[in-house]
Amino acid sequence: MTTRPPAPTHPTPDHSTPDNPTPRPLALITGVGRTVGIGAGIARSLAEAGWDIAFTYWTPYDDRMTWGSEPGARLTIAGELAGHGAATLAVEADLADPETPARVFDEVESALGPVTALVMCHCESVDSGLLDTTVDSFDRHFAVNARAPWLLIREFGRRFSGTWGSGRIISLTSDHTVGNLPYGASKGALDRITLAAAHELAHLGITANAVNPGPVDTGWMTADLRAELTRQTPLRRLGTPQDTAHLVTFLCSQEGQWLNAQLLQTNGGLP
Repeated sequence: MTTRPPAPTHPTPDHSTPDNPTPRPLALITGVGRTVGIGAGIARSLAEAGWDIAFTYWTPYDDRMTWGSEPGARLTIAGELAGHGAATLAVEADLADPETPARVFDEVESALGPVTALVMCHCESVDSGLLDTTVDSFDRHFAVNARAPWLLIREFGRRFSGTWGSGRIISLTSDHTVGNLPYGASKGALDRITLAAAHELAHLGITANAVNPGPVDTGWMTADLRAELTRQTPLRRLGTPQDTAHLVTFLCSQEGQWLNAQLLQTNGGLP
């Protein structure tokens, strides 16, 4: 599904509009399946800042989680992004499949052109500890949270054709491990993959950073957990998708270029 504001026809993708003749850069954001999610918040912020947006979603994941899927979310999100002048593409993507990253890039490049920023918000997150984690669950967490980002980053690096210094890789990470072993361990691997990208793709002028948003309630918190985390946070409120989106949008900007190879916290000072 592609949504594009009115624009002249060109032989190659051109993301300019009559009101803004400068081509808009393109961000590929993974894990944008629900309107209340962090990925959707980042997509809105980048669209408002002048980016075109391709995003992935995977409904079967939401279907098996407690919050459930949100029918029509991708249409709603695409409409909101188009309202900010963004050309958009939604791609259904099972990132547990190692063939998916290359397919996603093929579809995005064919519809919207080359990607300038890769923002990875997708995840597998099913609570379990050291003693009760199954091998299947462990393997799936690493396939989605570590292997898929590596393959996405690899495709991005191989295909990147932007101006030197304009490329961005941003991964959303977590430091939660106790009672959540496969999620936390796979996010630790994600951190190292992201930091490696900052050095190994530096010759292309691509920066890479990991952002830890801390606990953001997008429908998974109980009332007791919300109250406890609010009490622990110095500013006495929970984080929002917009809090994370502000940082990601800055990192994607020209002004954010000097931040590189960092693990950044945006959690309001939660200890």
